[in-house]
Amino acid sequence: MNGEKLPEANIGLVGHVDHGKTTLTKALSGKWTDEHSEELKRGITIRIGYADIKVRKCKECGKYTTKEKCGECNEESELERSVSLVDAPGHETLMANVLSGAGIMDGAILLIAANEECPQPQTREHLAALDIVGIENIVIVQNKIDLVSQEEAKENYKQIKDFVEGSIAEGAPIIPISAQHETNIDKLLEVVEKEISTPERDKDADPRMLVARSFDINKPGTPPKDLHGGVAGGSLLRGKLKEGDEIEMKPGIEKEGKWETIQTKVDSIMHGGKPVEEGSPGGLLGVETQMDPSKAKSDNLVGNVIGKKGSLPDIKEKLTIEVNLMQRAVGSEKKKEVENIKEKEPLLLNIGTAKTSGVVTQAGDTIKVDLKRPVCTEEGERVAISRRIGTRWRLIGHGRIKDSN
Repeated sequence: MNGEKLPEANIGLVGHVDHGKTTLTKALSGKWTDEHSEELKRGITIRIGYADIKVRKCKECGKYTTKEKCGECNEESELERSVSLVDAPGHETLMANVLSGAGIMDGAILLIAANEECPQPQTREHLAALDIVGIENIVIVQNKIDLVSQEEAKENYKQIKDFVEGSIAEGAPIIPISAQHETNIDKLLEVVEKEISTPERDKDADPRMLVARSFDINKPGTPPKDLHGGVAGGSLLRGKLKEGDEIEMKPGIEKEGKWETIQTKVDSIMHGGKPVEEGSPGGLLGVETQMDPSKAKSDNLVGNVIGKKGSLPDIKEKLTIEVNLMQRAVGSEKKKEVENIKEKEPLLLNIGTAKTSGVVTQAGDTIKVDLKRPVCTEEGERVAISRRIGTRWRLIGHGRIKDSN
């Protein structure tokens, strides 16, 4: 690795559609995360994108940068830390994907455009999502300051302060930038380094990895002898994965109405865009396996949990959840009061990177839900709960897994 630092933390980029998340990712990493053809066509981020960045500090003037040479004094910079950016979708119909991405975030950058009134509907919903999954390390970015006057920027800044008051982001620093013109990026990096530190990880525990993407990397017409196995992309919450490890994925894949655990072997690991013999927590991993690549194509394995063979909890087809409902549903123009959950009501649940629908069989402060798609989870895990309101799923509360089956 030539002494290079591997990514050690995942920082989410969340916010309303078209507020500049993907442009900021490009400014920081040089990479567009909208690489899926449908995303390029529609101009919005559909799937979770990610890019690694190297946070550097100028040896001479102390300014932060992602480049080897300081843009201020042209002196050499020193590598401080590598992190992975997780670019979550901002479109209202893709809120479940935001919650999936939030499951692997250690901290978050909340983007708010200075040229629109704050809060926009998804800005409110995304902040609620960060609250639900327990992300406390937040930096707020006031983007597109190049499009407004100084007076308008100050008014928008006040709106942001009022919006986050009483929330998990109250007191979070607000950094004005122009991602398009890469203005004030040095100050943003400095604040991110201060506010979003690398969390402590238990590297000696049994590995537990959440799958956020999955791929078949083979090109059409590849000869059988040159085929690669399916690739799972995601983040290790704890433990380590090594080449040659025998692993399992749960809940696996559906076959003839039943869910089958996938058992396979690790062939290779990419961490920070480079091959490594051992993957560790922090940053995003690509794990190439020996499984049939068709099982991994088109994000088919998203929501799975990876662990060493025999180490994962049983998959759950029923859940018991201790529920905390919000006073009002978020994400819609009209704030709608949240009614109690009722028996036979359909719900959308997000647990880690998994999303599943289910029907309530018992209502109350503790609910029981029969799941359409099983999940691999354990007692105490967080759950985000959404309800169908009109034509959309809206976030109405959160809870914790109490027990199962």
